[in-house]
Amino acid sequence: MMLLWLSSWRQDLLLVWSLHFLDESPHLESRLVWDLHHYRVPTRAPGTVVATGPSGLQAGSHGRRPLTLLRAGPTASRMARWLPRSTDLTRFCQKLNRVKTLEDDMMETSFNRCLSTIDLTLLGIGGMVGSGLYVLTGTVAKEIAGPAVIVSFIIAGFASLLAALCYAEFGARVPKTGSAYMFTYVSVGEIWAFLIGWNVLLEYMIGGAAVARAWSGYLDSIFNHKIKNFTETHVGAWQVPFLAHYPDFLAAAILLVATAFISFGAKVSSWLNHVFSAISMGVILFILIMGFVLAQPKNWSTQEGGFAPYGLSGIMAGTATCFYAFVGFDVIAASSEEARNPQRAVPRAIAFSLGLATGAYILVSVVLTLMVPWHTLDPDSALADAFYRRGYAWAGFLVAAGSICAMNTVLLSNLFSLPRIVYAMAEDGLFFQIFSRVHPRTQVPVVGIVVFGLLMALLALVFDLEALVQFLSIGTLLAYTFVAASIIVLRFQQQKGDVPAPAPSSRPNPEPREGPSGGELKEYESFSDKLQLVDRDKSKEQREPGQLKAAFEPYLEFLSDFYPGEVITVAVVTLMVSAICLCSILVFGSTHLHLPTWSYSLLLVLFSLGFLLSLLLIWAHEQQHSTQTFQIPLVPLSPALSIILNIYLMLKLSYMTWLRFAIWLLLGLLVYFGYGIWHSKENLREPRPQCVSARYVVFPGGSLEERVQAVQPSSQPATGLPDTDTDDCKR
Repeated sequence: MMLLWLSSWRQDLLLVWSLHFLDESPHLESRLVWDLHHYRVPTRAPGTVVATGPSGLQAGSHGRRPLTLLRAGPTASRMARWLPRSTDLTRFCQKLNRVKTLEDDMMETSFNRCLSTIDLTLLGIGGMVGSGLYVLTGTVAKEIAGPAVIVSFIIAGFASLLAALCYAEFGARVPKTGSAYMFTYVSVGEIWAFLIGWNVLLEYMIGGAAVARAWSGYLDSIFNHKIKNFTETHVGAWQVPFLAHYPDFLAAAILLVATAFISFGAKVSSWLNHVFSAISMGVILFILIMGFVLAQPKNWSTQEGGFAPYGLSGIMAGTATCFYAFVGFDVIAASSEEARNPQRAVPRAIAFSLGLATGAYILVSVVLTLMVPWHTLDPDSALADAFYRRGYAWAGFLVAAGSICAMNTVLLSNLFSLPRIVYAMAEDGLFFQIFSRVHPRTQVPVVGIVVFGLLMALLALVFDLEALVQFLSIGTLLAYTFVAASIIVLRFQQQKGDVPAPAPSSRPNPEPREGPSGGELKEYESFSDKLQLVDRDKSKEQREPGQLKAAFEPYLEFLSDFYPGEVITVAVVTLMVSAICLCSILVFGSTHLHLPTWSYSLLLVLFSLGFLLSLLLIWAHEQQHSTQTFQIPLVPLSPALSIILNIYLMLKLSYMTWLRFAIWLLLGLLVYFGYGIWHSKENLREPRPQCVSARYVVFPGGSLEERVQAVQPSSQPATGLPDTDTDDCKR
């Protein structure tokens, strides 16, 4: 007896029919495959594509081929059971790259939408103007770039502007909490979103811990380091790499206090942030006025080492570290679900806060390196120490007190955003469900606030500030890179609710021809027949996002055969690979790889051409144009520049930073494959595999094609034939 079963691949465009001969021997199986991809069936149930070996039918072939009989023995049958099928691997890859389904009403939320544009702007300023201003300026100036820290902040500010524009578009378009995690999930795929969210978690934890240690160091400097001396005397000192020289109990305590305030709700957090931000901006204004009064241009002279004593490499290395200062606008994007009007408030708040913060960093760097020689700066408390050494002890005390208020705003920003990103991951099922609980009264994720507040306190207690800051930069740069790539992918996708339409020159959907009897299975002509539709004016058709522009169709006609967005995805991957190779040659070509001049130049030209060609290929397609929400200009050029600059800065970080980053990624993959992939809500939305069976008795003299057209699959088992639907589905 022969049973015929059907499986569908790629929405019933390619059909493979497999006939199984059931012999008396349970280990002997014969398989017969027939190419019927010219036929279209009235079902879209997912199934399995069956392909024969080299002598049989290959997927994607055209025309009808003779039937091929394959006979498998007992050993081959047992081996096949242990080998993963191609459909299983395909389904697994689809799970990893599935995107998040957004709700129809994205303004609906369990949070309290109570934040205005001013609230978000001050939240961003508080997140950026803190330890980066009072600590990193002195650290980078003395140890990495010298007075050229000014140039490092300019480059970091420009790169952050490109990334900030991407965040602004996403925050206005997808007003949901989660920041870079959410933006990657709705455009690129699930596993990439989880890894970004996993790194953002570390970014905020390290940011909060580093700021708490800086807060403790500044307070200690006010009391002439009495707190440090007391701790080292009565508790002891450590001489372990990457750990602090002594446990910082004061830093851990301030984090616990800030955690308690954040748990009271968004309104309390916003009010505290307003108070501390006002004090911080007043102190910055005082620093600029007094600093320019005490400025000495000779501190930039060659006698003191010059303006750029570490050269271009020092400037770029300082730029990578200075990125720590600009993570504040990410706080605005993470808070978009609590904004009253996120479509307008998020882009404006990001623009205002980033502009003010960049100006403050540049001006304070100028003042600091002009007040005292750069090589005499105190990395732990550079600004306060500079005023002390110029004879203005009272000014140094005021600066230290103001910097503590500024760092309080950073602590509030980190503790405000981190639990919300954890909430977004838990709400999607990718992280532990307990973190998705929202307190009914305060409307904040209390569990996430308490747990990660304790983790921050533990990091601040034992880890070194410099090691934490370098680790933070790589997580921020990676998030910026993926958000920029997500902007390109999403901009060239069709909007939700749009019906996908093939490109004007793509292969048309042919008209169906009736089979031998009406209402039966209909036969469609092959795509290779290239039927022409009449009375179709191509020039007047409205092209969908992701389709080839009409101006490029005569030159790139072969690209019209792809579905909208397919070419964009391949081009974005090629662009990122080219950017990685290009930046690797720039960073390691002459130092670590020791490439000769001709090969160095050749590789630069090849990878530059690959980057530019990918960029031009993306630009040759239609993109979305919306007047309702903010859109970053010059797409895909602006995101592409952000990608290549972020990758270059990542490669400038130390190898130990990459090693710690790789270890953290491995831990994230264990969490994802152990929990997230099984509990993802997108996994619950996926349709369950169904098996559509058709049973026929094929006689030696009969025609298989005619039998298939004449007989329809029945919902009831055929008389006299065993019901093997369930067995086939399980198999």
